[in-house]
Amino acid sequence: MTNFLKTVVLLTALTLLLMFLGQAVGGQRGMIYAFIFACVMNLGAYWFSDKIVLAIYRAQPIPESEAPALYQIVQRLTEKAGMPMPKIYRIPTEAPNAFATGRSPRHAVVAVTQGILNLLNEEELEGVLGHELSHVRHRDILIASIAATIAGAINMLSSMARWALVFGGGRRDSRGGSANPFVLLIMAIVVPIAALLIQLAVSRSREYHADEGGAKLANPLYLASALRKLEAGTRRIPMLEASPTTAHLFIVNPLSGSGLVKLFSTHPPVEERIARLERMSRSR
Repeated sequence: MTNFLKTVVLLTALTLLLMFLGQAVGGQRGMIYAFIFACVMNLGAYWFSDKIVLAIYRAQPIPESEAPALYQIVQRLTEKAGMPMPKIYRIPTEAPNAFATGRSPRHAVVAVTQGILNLLNEEELEGVLGHELSHVRHRDILIASIAATIAGAINMLSSMARWALVFGGGRRDSRGGSANPFVLLIMAIVVPIAALLIQLAVSRSREYHADEGGAKLANPLYLASALRKLEAGTRRIPMLEASPTTAHLFIVNPLSGSGLVKLFSTHPPVEERIARLERMSRSR
């Protein structure tokens, strides 16, 4: 299954979860109200996401005179991809990482940390920037916003279900009886967890897709080498200011964790990403 088809399937699963929980909690009207509210909240986040995340990480524009090689790499990649030149920002931290944001290619921003500029050579940096520009090209910010909208509506419906249990044991059905409170409790707990796992799976699928897209703009071995260094670099110098709400933006997960925590990771395993990139290089 291609990453695009996988994303469609996962978003469809999220939508079905929303419909199922909404019908159980408040009927069609409750589902619609929760969905509208989630849309409004996430539309605002999508529209202003670049400004918000750049402010969170204190990112500042990099003048071309300070990083001519960086600008040359980005310009070469955007010309190859047929994209407009994005704005380039630097995050003042030694933790090596990078992300792209912006609601469209015309409003794109690529942000790199000082740490990644110190750690990677120009070829590896080209691999990383190709990955980030692929995110922009595929409008992954929009896809992430859609997933967050549906997951947000599910979380609100789950909260409604818990309050319904506290103040009445569930809504009444069409025959005048109350909905089974045990079933409502299970749905209020299990469905949001399932929605979170699906949302994370969407994020991981888009990372694979960006790796593939970046490999078409630059040698896939450049990105593979960069991921090796970034995996080790983020363990050595963690990004203490990183937030779980923005972790999915970065090329490698800035948050540490192992075991069960990996199940809730926004990124696929680096080893698997490297293996895929190496297979792409051999198949060329």
